[in-house]
Amino acid sequence: MRLNQASLLRDIRRLTADERATETESILLQHSKDESHHNPVLPDIVVFPVSTKEVSAILQYATEHHIPVVPFGAGSSLEGHCVPLKGGISIDFQYMNEILEIRPEDFLVRVQPGVTRTQLNQALKKYGLFFPVDPGAAATLGGMAATNASGTTSVRYGIMRDQVRDLEVVLADGSVIHTGGLAAKSSSGYHLTSLFVGSEGTLGVFTEITLRVYGIPEAIVAGRAAFPTVQAAVDGAISLLSAGISVARVELVDSHSIRQVNKHSETNYPEQPTLFLEFHGSEMSIKHDVTFARELLEANGCEEFLVESDSQQRAKLWEARHNLAYAYKHGNPGKEMMLTDVCLPLSQLSEAIVYAREIIEATGLVGGVLGHVGDGNFHSVLMFDTQNPDEVAKVKEVNEKIVEYALAKGGTCTGEHGIGIGKIKYLKREHADTLPLMKMIKHQLDPHLILNPGKILEM
Repeated sequence: MRLNQASLLRDIRRLTADERATETESILLQHSKDESHHNPVLPDIVVFPVSTKEVSAILQYATEHHIPVVPFGAGSSLEGHCVPLKGGISIDFQYMNEILEIRPEDFLVRVQPGVTRTQLNQALKKYGLFFPVDPGAAATLGGMAATNASGTTSVRYGIMRDQVRDLEVVLADGSVIHTGGLAAKSSSGYHLTSLFVGSEGTLGVFTEITLRVYGIPEAIVAGRAAFPTVQAAVDGAISLLSAGISVARVELVDSHSIRQVNKHSETNYPEQPTLFLEFHGSEMSIKHDVTFARELLEANGCEEFLVESDSQQRAKLWEARHNLAYAYKHGNPGKEMMLTDVCLPLSQLSEAIVYAREIIEATGLVGGVLGHVGDGNFHSVLMFDTQNPDEVAKVKEVNEKIVEYALAKGGTCTGEHGIGIGKIKYLKREHADTLPLMKMIKHQLDPHLILNPGKILEM
């Protein structure tokens, strides 16, 4: 039987502290949404734990009273993961933000879930190390693990699932488990770490994460290559990968998006489909790779190729790319943004991107195409007025067509944003044969369905 809000708040304060559990309206509103277009829903209370012990006590209590629990990191997710669809308790991890251990000889770190990737990289710099996964937001590592985030560097370093060695997870009944260890590989039992990474808070709550980190490259060079068409740009990117060049980032931004970048970031890039590139390696190897890359890209129609080795200029280049979503938002006041997210085999990628561009133009919507084309993942930015039924219908239609195209070509409905609220129906189509197994796992770990209900699975 669900408790009323006053009783819930009183009991959670007894488990934590008076000042770390609240029903203040402004804080409830902050935890009712993420950066997606999905409608907000208020939680009943928000709690700020400081330890695994407190998280365990909260979940044990929530299970006993059948109260929904939704983890909250930075709120930067894009599929409604943080939205507490059935109210309940929002657990905010901002006070669990300690870097617990750095093991430079093992290239490992152990962190609490509220640590952000930028905070971690600042701490790692003095050891000559860095954490590569870069989703382009000031995300927490707990949230990144929960959604299996990736981003601009995944073409070389892999996605979040490739970096997580061990998770400390609090299960729905309050019990605490570890899913892995410190070894670089293991053939021992089921790989539970991979099961929990990407589970979006529906199977357990992360309280510690052990991550793989990397040595900072001796040399880093960024580049920008402009092409006459999207097709030429994608073909150029694929040619780099085929040649085995040490490219660490390959990002496509179409001409419509370059126009938004120029307005927002006060740049003057040619308004053409553009690849943003970054090369990591030694001084000697990068000189060779950049020269070879220029030749390959020009053979695919590149009309301008510029490189930057200065750290400030590199940062400016990537800041323009990372701020693209905000450029669209600021350039279209009063409109919401939908960001599509599909991933395809590389052999199908160029046609998929051209198709996405065509259907956006056919609707008359303001939008662009961008993405991590080095690993087959791309996004469409779609701006729309939530009060305009015609525009709402059009963005849904565009998203539907892009996802259906990806699935038909052997791709996936989400490359990195996750299922959340918005892609449940596509998960059914993509994994119809294994969906019953997923539901069995969910029921086994969360029999009362309190963990982030309404996400990933309809239950």
